[in-house]
Order: sequence, then structure tokens, then C-alpha cells
Amino acid sequence: MRNTVKMIMIAAGLTAALATASAASAETRWQQHHPRRAEANHRLANQNRRIRQDRRDGALTGAQARDLHAEDRGIRGQERYDASKDGGHITRAEQRQLNHEENGVSNQIPK
Repeated sequence: MRNTVKMIMIAAGLTAALATASAASAETRWQQHHPRRAEANHRLANQNRRIRQDRRDGALTGAQARDLHAEDRGIRGQERYDASKDGGHITRAEQRQLNHEENGVSNQIPK
């Protein structure tokens, strides 16, 4: 009985480990094929975190946070549109433009 329980636990652990490893490798593979998009999306996620944190801390009002989130959503939409034109990739010029727009939003977030 104990051996059966141990075998079931080992099988469940291996299944979970394999599922986690395959999900992580898929994400890494996407990032390898789309490095500019991965960088842009990482930056958008980081700014989203900063906005939420500053809102919680009281450094931003609700209206300011909503406006900044709306600007970030627009930039994310632009990133997706740019990628749709080139098989899922964005060009260096498009990345530069996205970074420029993100700099504008970033400068509005209190330090």
C-alpha cells in the first residue's frame, strides 16, 4: 500500500515538473523569436506594476492612474498592430517609437 502511494506521488510530481518545464520553454522560445516584443511587453508590465504601486501608496490619484493605464493600453495596442503587419515581429524603428512613447508615460509616474 505504501509503495503504491509513493508511486502515485512520484508520478504526480513528475507530471507537474514536466508541465512546468514545457510551459517555461515555450515562453523562452517565443522570447527568442520575438526579442523586441518581449522587451516591449516586459516594460509595459513593469510600468503597470509601478502605476498600481503608486496608486496604492497615494502618489497617484485614481484618475491619474486610469489615464496612465489608458496610455499604456494604447501603446500595447500599437505594439500588437505593428507586430500584425510583420508576421509577429516588430522592427527596430517600431521598437524605438514604442520606447519613446513609454518614456513619456514613465516620466509621468512619480519616482
